[in-house]
Amino acid sequence: MRTFRIRTTVLAATTAALALALTACGGADDAGTKDKKAAASVSQVTPGTGQDGRTSTGGTGTTGGTGTSGGTGTSGGDASSPATSAAQPGSKKNDGRTPACTADDVKVSAVKQDGVPTTHITLTATNVSGRSCTLLQYPLIAFGDIQTAKDVPSVPKSKPGTPVVLSAGAPAYAAVRINNGGVDEENRAVTSFSVNLFAKDGPAEGSKVVEAPAGGIAVDDAVARTGYWTHELRNGADEF
Repeated sequence: MRTFRIRTTVLAATTAALALALTACGGADDAGTKDKKAAASVSQVTPGTGQDGRTSTGGTGTTGGTGTSGGTGTSGGDASSPATSAAQPGSKKNDGRTPACTADDVKVSAVKQDGVPTTHITLTATNVSGRSCTLLQYPLIAFGDIQTAKDVPSVPKSKPGTPVVLSAGAPAYAAVRINNGGVDEENRAVTSFSVNLFAKDGPAEGSKVVEAPAGGIAVDDAVARTGYWTHELRNGADEF
């Protein structure tokens, strides 16, 4: 009986120990399962991403780096800036309220175009007013006494499609034919000439005295023509 009791006691103790061990293992397994589930849940949510898969301040969600307010989204840095602007350098959209440039608003200079003999010059009008202004139509050029000389006729095909609005410091150009080349008794030497601008209702008040390029120019009044002001000289339109 003593032996039986000892074995029974040992068996009971062993059974209790196994039960405790199994319980501990079961708890560990449950804890491990929970940890794995938690890890899986965490792995589905990337840094900076909310539980609904959208990013609040980073990543690629609605308001993140490439979202609607991120780096390349609708209001982000790249999307809001056009890759290429159709406007010419120094140009500004004309809303009808930009005032016309006056003679005091621009500095006008002249250079000879390439080629020998010189048959054309290029006028440059630079906005020095410190504000935007519209350079209307073409330069009113007088090769001689401004009171008696006739303005040089314009070439209609050189008229640009939109008004030339100059930002502060920006230039515009006009091609001017001064003769047909060669030696002509009708040519006369000119060392300076006058340039006036247009106002919205006709020729503006005042004019600019422009120095001819070095060495002077030979002008034939009968063939002299001027192009319209433009942001840049164009092939075809400004060839005459």
